[in-house]
Amino acid sequence: MTKSKITRETVRELDQNDPLHAFKDEFYTKEKSYYMDGNSLGLLSKRAEQSLLTSLNDWKTYGIDGWTEGIEPWFYMSEKIGEMTAPLIGAKPHEVINTGSITANLHQLLASFYKPTGKRTKIIADVLNFPSDIYALKSQIALQGLNASEQLIQVESEDGYTLSEDHIIEQMNEEVALLLLPSVLYRSGQLLDIKRITRAAHEHGIVVGFDLAHSIGALPHQLNDWGVDFAVWCTYKYLNSGPGGVGGLYVNEKHLGQKPGLAGWFSSKKEKQFDMEHELTPSETASAYQMGTPHILSSAPLLGSLEIFHEAGMEQIREKSLALTRLMMNLLHQELPDFGFQVANPLEDGRRGGHISLLHPEAASICKALKNENVIPDFRSPNVIRLAPIALYISFEDVYDVMFLLKDIMQNEKHKQFKNERGIIA
Repeated sequence: MTKSKITRETVRELDQNDPLHAFKDEFYTKEKSYYMDGNSLGLLSKRAEQSLLTSLNDWKTYGIDGWTEGIEPWFYMSEKIGEMTAPLIGAKPHEVINTGSITANLHQLLASFYKPTGKRTKIIADVLNFPSDIYALKSQIALQGLNASEQLIQVESEDGYTLSEDHIIEQMNEEVALLLLPSVLYRSGQLLDIKRITRAAHEHGIVVGFDLAHSIGALPHQLNDWGVDFAVWCTYKYLNSGPGGVGGLYVNEKHLGQKPGLAGWFSSKKEKQFDMEHELTPSETASAYQMGTPHILSSAPLLGSLEIFHEAGMEQIREKSLALTRLMMNLLHQELPDFGFQVANPLEDGRRGGHISLLHPEAASICKALKNENVIPDFRSPNVIRLAPIALYISFEDVYDVMFLLKDIMQNEKHKQFKNERGIIA
């Protein structure tokens, strides 16, 4: 995978030439600790902390008037964050809203777009998706009085870790009403060809949705240009909003102006909301897909965090992210070829998200040994080690250190002191 030997001098030169290197100082990191789990929970930045403190101060200072008179008025915060998020996914500002969680937003959008009629009743998903998405799909099928075992098509995987776009497209026909897939597979880090899948689905009259949990903030998207109908995501991974941070959704502008499937207090057009009418006048933007009152203190950190993304630029973030994961794989090949690791993620840059997935029969115990060496990895049952070198706060030398710590663990069998089983939270 690499011709010349990678040395510490090699990676230090990469850091010296890294245009994003200074952003590491924006985040709270620990000295001699290597955080490789930003694809599960991103680190706190000083700006996210400050924007949260601003909203707390607005509450302290203004009380109820914080909704309209605060430094960051709460009544408009979800829309502002939506506008700030839109460039990251190639959407127009009115197509994006900060609200809910992935599963809550998915239920909302399925209730809005899954309209089984006549023969067109089926949903295409996959066998590798995160369980919560499948739970939501099965629930919505049941609410339509249908049987998920008959209506849910889960595209199989040939290797248990990746999907074939060809196989996905082969499942498309006039009986399919809707398709929902992850943009990046959480287990393997495979990036699907969103543009190709969307085009093929639309040729069959299928509504297309994507779960961007493992791609937003890690790589650029062009959802509007690609014609994707809807998307959902969380913000606590690559977007660094904090534990339980409020999620987001996108609805293509061609669908806006309709009543949402699940209407609520904040689905209303803002100018009409406090008329207290019992007939909803929905917002003409993605705001219509909100339901309850915004969770302000779980949204506010994004105001600071998203500033960093605009300054860094998604193209530069993606370029560095690919370079970091490529370095990690090259070092694995150079230093650990004899310890039984397999790489589950695609090797090609265009098919890889922001993390790598290593397979090993002793993955759980290796993850525990890594934590013992101040490396924070992520384990996925039964045998996957996920490592996410986040472009904004991981350096090339950090990756070098992590891979040599892993080599030391394997050479000296340090993982043998730990049970090869997951904890309550993997």
